[in-house]
Amino acid sequence: MGNIKDLMRPAFAKLDGGLFSVTEKADVGDVGQRMKEMGVAMMSWADPFMPDPSIPDCVTQAAIEALKGGAPAHYIMPIGSPELKELIAKRTQERFGIRLDPQRNIIINPGSDVGLMFAMAPWINPGDEVMIHDPSYGSNFLNPELLGGVTVRVPTYEEDGWHIRIEEYEKRLTDRTKMVLLTNPNNPTCVTYTRQELEQLADFCIRNNLICVVDQAFEDTVFPGHEMVCMASLPGMWERTVTVCSTSKGMALSGFRVGWIYANDVIMDTYFGSAVNMQGATGTLNQMAVMPAFEDDSFIQGYMQKYENRRQYAYKLFNAIPGVSMQMPEATFLQWINVSQLGTSTEVTQYLIQEAKICANDGKFYGDQGQGHIRLVAGCFWDDADCYAAMDRMAAALWKLAEIKGLC
Repeated sequence: MGNIKDLMRPAFAKLDGGLFSVTEKADVGDVGQRMKEMGVAMMSWADPFMPDPSIPDCVTQAAIEALKGGAPAHYIMPIGSPELKELIAKRTQERFGIRLDPQRNIIINPGSDVGLMFAMAPWINPGDEVMIHDPSYGSNFLNPELLGGVTVRVPTYEEDGWHIRIEEYEKRLTDRTKMVLLTNPNNPTCVTYTRQELEQLADFCIRNNLICVVDQAFEDTVFPGHEMVCMASLPGMWERTVTVCSTSKGMALSGFRVGWIYANDVIMDTYFGSAVNMQGATGTLNQMAVMPAFEDDSFIQGYMQKYENRRQYAYKLFNAIPGVSMQMPEATFLQWINVSQLGTSTEVTQYLIQEAKICANDGKFYGDQGQGHIRLVAGCFWDDADCYAAMDRMAAALWKLAEIKGLC
């Protein structure tokens, strides 16, 4: 009898869930739980303020009232709550000038990870190529392969501040190219793409008849001085753009698992038709609870002040260490740190677990260009002092490593 996994699709068969080996990824298997048991600070999960309480009072109260009313015991439509979609449409028009018909252009997902795979699924035939900027969110590279497609990595470069070079897309175009997949703002590089570079990418998509899927999970975390441009708002792109959004990052409601997709009604008709099979219904309680966060999202300003303080602190702290550098984040609550002079990113992340009790992300999981970098989630912990103490502990360990390497 052969290996039963030989019957699987190849992209699935090669996955490692950590049951028969030691996996390094913090979000795979029980790695996170084991780290916590070791007393390691999990600054590797992009879950704002984890592990501390951070639910806005209005959301807590809405959840309580919903439970008292009894509705959360029952299914909601797989396409999502009409009331929630009304609120999303209003917010999208106010922010980006896009007029959405809430009952024709929006579908609710159980989180943007599900939403991202769902958004991609209808488009990818075996062998179709998906162009993805590198570095990028790790799932971006795997999802096309799980769907039978081919991932085409399009490099961005540190000397460009990790912004797009359109010529890198042009020279990788083939007759099998089907999609451009974009994460804006970028996870992990903390870049917000400019209007000019997005217009160039839009022109590339239009000229070559490509679909564009945009992950905007971090759209609420852009710092002053940088413009959040929605790809779907650019001329000619509404007809070919699928936008994936979430309450997890800007609203810091990761555990509620509420995301949404918007697109034109020709595209959305297919998502409506496949929702019950592909994603099911997002939790009724979750949708009811998050509605007040859309009615008044002013609480995000307080979160952004915390992220502003932390990016300034991290920028000074880590750039002072010999052999370590980071660029000032343009968005997100992440830090993308170059540690290539201290060793491989794998060596450094393992060292930090042992020496500083800090779990950061190995940059190799974010693309070929991520080698030599680590991703740190500076959005962890509610209290700034707790976050600073963890970063100080990490910095002390990196200083020690720099001394060992003879860099100071």
